[in-house]
Order: sequence, then structure tokens, then C-alpha cells
Amino acid sequence: MSARVRDDLGGRAAIVGIGATEFSKDSGRSELKLAVEAVHAALDDAGLTPADVDGMVTFTMDTSPEITVAQAAGIGELSFFSRIHYGGGAACATVQQAALAVATGVAEVVVCYRAFNERSGRRFGSGVQQREPSAEGAALGWSLPWGLLTPASWVAMTAQRYLHTYHLTPEAFGHVAVTGRRYAANNPAAYFHGRPITLADHAASRWIVEPLRLLDCCQETDGGQALVVTTTERARDLRRKPAVITAAAQGAGRRQEGMTSFYRDGLTGLPEMDVVARQLWRTSGLRPSDIDVGILYDHFTPFVLMQLEEFGFCGPGEAADFTAAGALPLNTHGGQLGEAYLHGMNGIAEGVRQLRGTSVNQIPGAGHVLVTAGTGVPTSGLILGADG
Repeated sequence: MSARVRDDLGGRAAIVGIGATEFSKDSGRSELKLAVEAVHAALDDAGLTPADVDGMVTFTMDTSPEITVAQAAGIGELSFFSRIHYGGGAACATVQQAALAVATGVAEVVVCYRAFNERSGRRFGSGVQQREPSAEGAALGWSLPWGLLTPASWVAMTAQRYLHTYHLTPEAFGHVAVTGRRYAANNPAAYFHGRPITLADHAASRWIVEPLRLLDCCQETDGGQALVVTTTERARDLRRKPAVITAAAQGAGRRQEGMTSFYRDGLTGLPEMDVVARQLWRTSGLRPSDIDVGILYDHFTPFVLMQLEEFGFCGPGEAADFTAAGALPLNTHGGQLGEAYLHGMNGIAEGVRQLRGTSVNQIPGAGHVLVTAGTGVPTSGLILGADG
């Protein structure tokens, strides 16, 4: 089983370009247009042109397929194109797919992208409305009839068990929200720029599904984000300082479902992220103490705490205190709670900025950044490092 051995992908590819549209609540243009704008911005950032691209990766959930985006962006022949399933869990896996392609010579320059009108168009927070029958969707039949209709309601089940097991109150989640909004307040690209919150604000926000309050839930966003991946060797000749893909991993746990894995032996952790964590540590040779910045997928605050525990930054039930102490800089762009909800792709871009030294909330000397993708679903993660 590959998750039990060190892989040899680490260090063979790098992210060399990042580009995004503005993040808004009403973009006023199509998702295809957003994707093309983000792709062009990322290529310009890297000092490359559409003619240099021969690979594309996106999400199965994206409405703009690789071939269509390539055509609209002026990209020519493609030797590699791929899509990753499971919503936000795909974010870091798009980069892993790109790295695999360039490391093996299947492609030379691969663009990863995600673009949607998630606020003005289809709002994922509204939950399941219409769905074609499928084997995957059948699992929802055990939850939907009982009122578990939205992502917040699915997460609330696990969050409630976490609080009960560790004798905590919902205020434990507030530290994640306050941290993200503090960083967002300094970020001109963030929707909540200039609007930090306090623990009292968190506690006063309305219930969505107990124990989750409004400020425990990420926002809904229109926008696009793209990343450019190439070999480490070529990266050194390009415009920007590369962010080396030190390790990349996907993970699904035993008895895994998409957001409704309620029949596992326990509900206080994220086994899928444990699979990712073990592989990232094994491949990179690093430990939690080596990580300078954590960009942890924050669609809901409880799952940030559980990720910290799965990665070994602290013990079970200790993540709220760990976050409150500021022991690890978290989501320095503001996260999806504060900057934008782009299915985690904007978090990868922030990891790159930290390694370049260009983040608006720069952590001095950042040399290793952990980035994770969506939780509660089969997921993925990256460790990005400085070159050399």
C-alpha cells in the first residue's frame, strides 16, 4: 500500500505562477470567463504564455472543462488533462496531479484552476436540492430524511461529538474564526478586509446548526484562482521564486463517505486527513515543529481544530488552546472564513506567497508551509518548501 512507504515525487516539481480574479459576491460574468482570467494572471505571474502550457487540471465539480478553458485561453495542444473529485477535497490533489505529470515527462507546464459563481450562482451552502441517482449519492439517503440537508448540518454532527468528548463549549471554535478574520483584516484582497472580529462577536453570532454559529461557517464567493506547475529545474529559470512541492498526498479513510461518515468507530477526528498527514510527513521527512505556516482548509471551524490534531501539532482535544496561543500562524490570507471561498485554491496561492516573502501577513523566514484541502470528504494536502 503506497501510504505505507515514502514516495519519490517530493522536490521534482514546483509552483511557479499564481493568479486570481477579484473575490466578490456577484462577479457579473461567466465561470468560464473567471477561469480564463485566472489562468492568464497565473501565466503572466510565472513569465509564461498560453503557448507554453501542455497540461490542465481542475475539479470534477467545475463547470468549465479543461479543453474549453484551454481553447478560450489561447492554449494550444495538450498532452495531459485531468479532473479531481470530491469538491474542496480536490484542491491540493490538482497540484499533485500536475506534479506527477511534469515529474514523469507527460507534460512540461500544467495549469491547475478553479472558478465559480458560488455566491451569485449555485450556492453550495444551500445543500442538496436536485441530484441524479448514484451509488455515491445513496449514502445521503441515510441522512437527508432526518433533516441533515446542508454541509453545516453534516459537520454539526461531528462537531457536537467533539465538544462532548473533550468537555468543551462552542466557544472553542471561536479562536479559529478570530484568527482568520484578524489576518483577513490586513488583506486588501479579502472580502472581510478591515473587519476583524472578537470572541464576543463569535459568541453573539446567530446559530446556523448547533453547535455551529454563523462565524463558524465560511463565506460564499464568486471568483477564480489558477496555479502553474512545472519541473523544479525549469522553475529556476522563470520569473518568480518557485515554491517546491516537497510532498503531496491524497487520503480517504475507512468507511469513508462524502461529509456523512457517521458510521465510523469515532466522530472526533478526520481519518482521511490522518492518511494525508502520514504520507506528507513520511515523504518530506519533516515534523510538525518544522512547519512555519499552516494553511488549513476552513470551510467550518471545528475541522480546523481536528486537522491540527490529526497532523500532530497538539493532542486530541487540545487544538482550541493551541490556536488561542498562536503556536502556529494559521491561514495568513484570512482563509475561506475571511478572504474567499475558492475551494481551497486561494490557500495554495497564499502558501506560495509566504515562501516568496510577498504575503501581506508575511511570517519572517517562512521555509515550510503545510496546505490542506477540504475535510469531511476524501481529501489532499501539500507541503511546500523554498528552493534550495
